[in-house]
Amino acid sequence: MALHDRWVQERKHEHYYKLAKKLDYRSRAAFKLMQIDDRFKIFREGDSVVDLGASPGGWLQVAKERVGDRGKVVGVDLRHIRPLEGVTTIIGDITEDRTMRELLDVFGGKADVVLSDMAPNIGGSYSTDHARSVDLCMYAVDVCDRILKKGGKMVVKVFMGDMMDSLVKELESRFKTVKIHSPAASRETSSEMYIVSKGFLTSKKVELKDITEEEKRPELTSKGGNI
Repeated sequence: MALHDRWVQERKHEHYYKLAKKLDYRSRAAFKLMQIDDRFKIFREGDSVVDLGASPGGWLQVAKERVGDRGKVVGVDLRHIRPLEGVTTIIGDITEDRTMRELLDVFGGKADVVLSDMAPNIGGSYSTDHARSVDLCMYAVDVCDRILKKGGKMVVKVFMGDMMDSLVKELESRFKTVKIHSPAASRETSSEMYIVSKGFLTSKKVELKDITEEEKRPELTSKGGNI
C-alpha cells in the first residue's frame, strides 16, 4: 500500500475523524477549536468573528455555534466554502488588498475574534515550512491591525521551530496575554501548535496597496481536508 493510501486509512480510523463524520462537522479540526475555546474562553455570545483560511468550514461551524444567532461569522479562503446558515464567506487571498477591502465591506465594523488555522503548502523542508507558517501568523496579525477591536482575541496555528521565540515576542508586544497550546485533538505526531492571544493592545497603521506576484505569500492549503 502506498504511503498516501496508508495515511488515508489511518486517518479514517482516528477518533476525531469518526466523531466529525458522526456529528456532521466538516473537519476534525473543529474539535481543536472547541477544546481551545473550552480552555481559553475565546467566544462570547454575540461576538463578531473572522476565520482566515476557513475551508472546508469546520471552524466556521464551531464559531457560529458558540457566538449564537446574535453573533456574526465571516470566513475567507482561496477555495469555495460550501454555504453554512448564518455564515458569510469570501473567496480570496487575504494578502491581496481587494480581498481585505471586501472583508471590511462585508464585515461592516470591527471583529472581536480573528482565527487562523492556515498552513503553507508543505514543501519537504521543515525549516522552510516553519518559516512560512510564521509568515502566515504575521499576515493574520496584519488583519488584526485592520479589523480587530481593542481588547480582541486571536487564535493562530504555527509549526514549531526556531522562529517561535521571535513570533511570541512580537505577539506579546501586541496583546496582553499570549499562550501556546496543543489541543488534544491534534495528532500526536504533529508539530503544530496554537497561539492564543487575548487583549489586543494597539494597531499598527497598514496601508492598503497592491501586492505584486513577487510579493505574494506562500499558497495556502485547506485545513483538515473535508473531514
